[in-house]
Amino acid sequence: MVAGETSGDLLASHLIRALRQHRPDIQFYGIGGPKMQQEGFHALWPSELLAVHGYVDALKRYRQLSGIRRALWKQVAADRPAAFIGVDAPDFNLWLERKAKEAGMPAIHFVSPSIWAWRGGRIKTIARSVSQMLCLFPFETPIYDQAGVPATYVGHPLADSFPMFPDRAAARERLRMDQDAILVALLPGSRESEVRNLAPTYIETARLLAARHDNIGFLVPLATRETRRLFDEALHSAQAADLPLKVLFGHAVDAMTAADVVLVASGTASLEAALLKRPMVISYRIGAWQYRLMKRMAYLPWVGLPNILCGETVVPELLQDEATPLALADALERWLADDAAREELVLRFNQLHRNLRQDTAEKAATAILPYLGGVSHERR
Repeated sequence: MVAGETSGDLLASHLIRALRQHRPDIQFYGIGGPKMQQEGFHALWPSELLAVHGYVDALKRYRQLSGIRRALWKQVAADRPAAFIGVDAPDFNLWLERKAKEAGMPAIHFVSPSIWAWRGGRIKTIARSVSQMLCLFPFETPIYDQAGVPATYVGHPLADSFPMFPDRAAARERLRMDQDAILVALLPGSRESEVRNLAPTYIETARLLAARHDNIGFLVPLATRETRRLFDEALHSAQAADLPLKVLFGHAVDAMTAADVVLVASGTASLEAALLKRPMVISYRIGAWQYRLMKRMAYLPWVGLPNILCGETVVPELLQDEATPLALADALERWLADDAAREELVLRFNQLHRNLRQDTAEKAATAILPYLGGVSHERR
């Protein structure tokens, strides 16, 4: 198995546990993180090595990553394991999966690349490389069916773990926030580049909203010490120490659950906000040339998963030059002022949650077991 970054480590750990319920004899090794290792995974390299941020970082680290990939393939070719499972990290894993498939080993990829959003030409590479694709979203499997790639919809693991009816009062109590206050969660991203690009805009947005409401507070969950340092620097530069703002180390789910409305960078956090049934505004800002390139390659009119999954604009997306503090503050204000719109959105997100709740790990394990040979043990 090869899993990249924290999200891949978590997905793979759940899959290992589910597979072992059926086949306690399975041994797992490759590239993985601490959660996989807690399930008995033997990590030859740690998963954080695959955490590449953007094209520039990928180019800088190409030689190192290529060397690791070649070394791992040498080991796999010698061992001839029952299967190769790549978890996310398609730019790293598809090469390994193609080599495994060509050598007669089942090559399974868990989490479809976003070919429905951009770089759809990769479907040909995937068809040559993958024996089985495991898809998190229901609209993905028809794309693979058309290309002749065996694919199974397994649902999204967040839908399994998130409650259908989040307890906002309990989340506010855990965070020691006023039950009657207007709370806005600000999520400028988990990566340093995202926080660097978005923090000043988010802070100015908070300043505008604070001027409009007396009883308002802001929650800012940040993933790492470095992103917290960057946000603190932005606060200092904006001379915004007087804002009613609470910076959290982690606790993103609690912050969104407690909030009345969420301002979020596009990404998995927007799906989390949807599963928590929170009205949101999605915003994103990257380098101008990178934005032009990605926009030219995009197929869909949306970047946010809530809109993509609903097939229409259910929450506003303000991107790049449109993401001004005034525009963001006004969009958040509209959610705060419109009770009927918030209620309608909750109904849409409840349906979305039910569609994605599939017991992902067990469904993925069931799809993989036929490739492993032998007789499946009964689930304990």
